[in-house]
Amino acid sequence: MKDCLFCKIIAGEIPSSRVFEDEDCYAFRDISPMAPTHVLVVPKTHVESMAHVDEMSSAALAACLRACRTVAEMEGVAESGYRVVSNCGPDACQSVKHLHFHVLGGKQLSEKMD
Repeated sequence: MKDCLFCKIIAGEIPSSRVFEDEDCYAFRDISPMAPTHVLVVPKTHVESMAHVDEMSSAALAACLRACRTVAEMEGVAESGYRVVSNCGPDACQSVKHLHFHVLGGKQLSEKMD
């Protein structure tokens, strides 16, 4: 999608701090981190949100989830724990309409999820 921020980042039109990349997904550091480790994992194919995952192949979706684990390992938070979050829609504060997973860690995260 030509007007999508994350599609532009994936295409290299907008700079990012790349952490990981494979044929299905791209991972980069969040510009407003909410934890010491805050990396976004996005599918390379434009999919609006979790509500639209039927538009993806099962393999591509699984690749994104495996990339979340890989990013946690690369960032050194896999052993101590990390959180994977995907906001879906306006009430969940999805700010970019491109499916993405936040990988958060590096500190004790709050039990509260509101």
